[in-house]
Amino acid sequence: MKLLIVLILLIAPVSCAQDTAVFLSQRADGDVEPTADPESPFWKDIRGVTIERSVLGPVMPQSRAEVRSRWTRDYVYFLFIGPYQKLTLNPKPDTTNETYRLWEKDCFEVYLGADFERTNRYREFQMSPQGEFLDLDIDSTREKPGFNGENNWNSGMKVKARIDENKKIWYGEMRIPITAVDARAAQAGNEMRINLFRQDGAPPNRDFLAWQPPMVWNPHHPEKFGILRFVK
Repeated sequence: MKLLIVLILLIAPVSCAQDTAVFLSQRADGDVEPTADPESPFWKDIRGVTIERSVLGPVMPQSRAEVRSRWTRDYVYFLFIGPYQKLTLNPKPDTTNETYRLWEKDCFEVYLGADFERTNRYREFQMSPQGEFLDLDIDSTREKPGFNGENNWNSGMKVKARIDENKKIWYGEMRIPITAVDARAAQAGNEMRINLFRQDGAPPNRDFLAWQPPMVWNPHHPEKFGILRFVK
């Protein structure tokens, strides 16, 4: 019996660690201007993760999307590859100033935080197929996160979007200053908390997908986040 208890105690921490999904961000030799091109030398051989589940849990293959990531000393990059059936867009996009409530149209979202003690604090980054963007300083314990002036915070992010109408795929790339999220110097082994989302379509048939589904129609559940790990 004592031997069995010891084995359980040894195995339990490993099982808990394996329950947390990990997204590997690959080191890049230098910074580049975002291209939103998965065939570029910067992105071509990088493997990513898949967003394919509703925030409520079921698999939604018609809205499945891929996300890749890279990092340098100064920036963390994300590339989004999203097949679509029909785009839901703002009629007059503003690509110079951030677009508040961008989440009401088609967009990709990255929730990223480096504070493992106050897990309710993190940043939210969004971009649309037209190159609109939005960044938010989030406290998930506040009522209606995102509607309390969080958009007054600015990260210095840069985005690039591209729509391939023939293939019916839209591509997006974010370049986010690491200092907007993390006070540590960037190095291999650093980890951040992350979740990824896709908003697609128009009501009443709007789809809301997550990499790590919160199982409710509300993305602000940091206890469901996975890990972004910087690797060489």
